Amino acid sequence: MDKLLKVKIKLNLMVRSTGNKKVKIAVFISGKGSNLKSLIQFSKNNKSPISIDFIISNNFKAKGLDYGKKFKIKTKVINFKNKKIAENKLLSLLKNYSIEMVCLAGFMKILSNNFIKKFKGKILNIHPSLLPKYKGLNTHQRAINNKEKYSGCTVHFVSSKLDSGKIILQKKIRISKNDTPNTLSKKILSQEHKLYPKAILKVLNP
Repeated sequence: MDKLLKVKIKLNLMVRSTGNKKVKIAVFISGKGSNLKSLIQFSKNNKSPISIDFIISNNFKAKGLDYGKKFKIKTKVINFKNKKIAENKLLSLLKNYSIEMVCLAGFMKILSNNFIKKFKGKILNIHPSLLPKYKGLNTHQRAINNKEKYSGCTVHFVSSKLDSGKIILQKKIRISKNDTPNTLSKKILSQEHKLYPKAILKVLNP
């Protein structure tokens, strides 16, 4: 059986077991949190299968933390200087608050294999390129430098290899001749806000 299908079935059973309750999600951020905002808005829809119950950041200056105050969502800043200690704190928090899924949204820390295994199949990430092309950073500049005709964004499951987990959904964006990394980033970001909720729906409703 396909690994993605197995994960979908597992998560779908999880949704059914909770009845009308929504799947509890923690969103990890490091910066502005624009994807966090779109996920919160999506969660407020009566038909949405999720609730955003926790916002976690490695950066106490992250502007996205303000959404916690605005929408009355618990927030926590965790120092990642010692990754093992940080991740142990994370796992404890996620367990204490019965978090069922993690969504990475501009989270600039790489999670360890141990952490990923303990939340296997329940960690999603959104990346600003058409994976498997342009893993890592500076995706827009690299795409333009290589004279790509298209770029886009990808929602995928998080695996032990950077930006290499099973792809859930992608959105292709045409790169114009006049595009700069900044303009391309803005075009793709607007699509990320639409793609992430769609990918979550796909995962939870196989």
